[in-house]
Amino acid sequence: MKFLNSFVPSRVFPPQVCFVVVAVLLGLSGCADTDKPVPQASSPKDAAVKTETYSSAVLPAPAPAFTPASSARAATPAVKYTAGEDPDFARQCGWPVKCPPTLPGAILPSKRIVAYYGNPLSKRMGALGAYPKDEMLQRLKSEVAAWQKADPSLPVQPALHLIAVVAQGEPGKDGKYRMVMPDAIVNQVYGWAREANAILFIDIQTGHDDIRTVLPRFEWILKNPDVHLGIDPEFNLISSKAKPGKKIGTYDAADINYASGYLKDLVTKYNLPPKVLTVHRFTRNGVTNSKKIVLRPEVQIVMHMDGWGAPWLKRDSYKDYIVSEPVQYTGFKLFYHNDTKKGHPLLTPREVLRLHPQPIYIQYQ
Repeated sequence: MKFLNSFVPSRVFPPQVCFVVVAVLLGLSGCADTDKPVPQASSPKDAAVKTETYSSAVLPAPAPAFTPASSARAATPAVKYTAGEDPDFARQCGWPVKCPPTLPGAILPSKRIVAYYGNPLSKRMGALGAYPKDEMLQRLKSEVAAWQKADPSLPVQPALHLIAVVAQGEPGKDGKYRMVMPDAIVNQVYGWAREANAILFIDIQTGHDDIRTVLPRFEWILKNPDVHLGIDPEFNLISSKAKPGKKIGTYDAADINYASGYLKDLVTKYNLPPKVLTVHRFTRNGVTNSKKIVLRPEVQIVMHMDGWGAPWLKRDSYKDYIVSEPVQYTGFKLFYHNDTKKGHPLLTPREVLRLHPQPIYIQYQ
């Protein structure tokens, strides 16, 4: 379809965030009974350190049976972490965070979600539409197996993450710079998800529209127990009035609280298990007033690191924009093309699992 060729959303790290910082982050992203304050985030003026190799602690040699008093004890070398991997830093930031009780039927934190993202009408918007349906589902199955092998302790839940409202480079008849997918397309992808024993995410790029206007449009599909929600600050451009793709948008805590509250009402109205809400983020201003985000037992919020680039840059962004501002759970996106187009390797599941807190939602685009 023409509208999908006219504008293809992409995640590009803006120049102002492409700095390298010291990064260090606690086990699986999730909740606990701690409630520590969040330290001030680093700035481009901070000292820059980058380490591309991961080093385990080196144990000292066994002490001899008798050591003269004049001999000095061998010190244990400190562990070297790449950006986003230090559990001490994560604890200082407030991980694990204090969360509401987990309700029956909740997916998180008892499973890790691995999702394919995109739109079936475009091969350029992500893995979901890049391949024929059967091949796409087989590729997703292979990624799920890889993650299960990398972390056998946590079952993996496959997912399809459909961009159901696509930001546009042109205003359209209503002047909103977005297009809502027909119900038939949504139902088609929902059928694919059910065929693969996967859950479905409805992803919304508002353009110049308001999430409060767009979200109720999808009650008909969100009322299903296996359908969840994703919202994309990058393409929420009401305040700036910029064209999608020309400027990075933002969501405030008030917008996220609206979406969370809407999902809570659906859970209550239809007697559903808790919903998962993913919030894409890869810049500091992508989410404002994060400390004011309300946590509810009926909704599980994933702050999802959505930027692409070299492995060190992705780790830095995870540290700066996800770990440094704890909300509830964390996610991490991997781009088959954009992460590797300059010769960098795609991060493996084992490499991503070195992050602290460990991402519990993984998305492939």
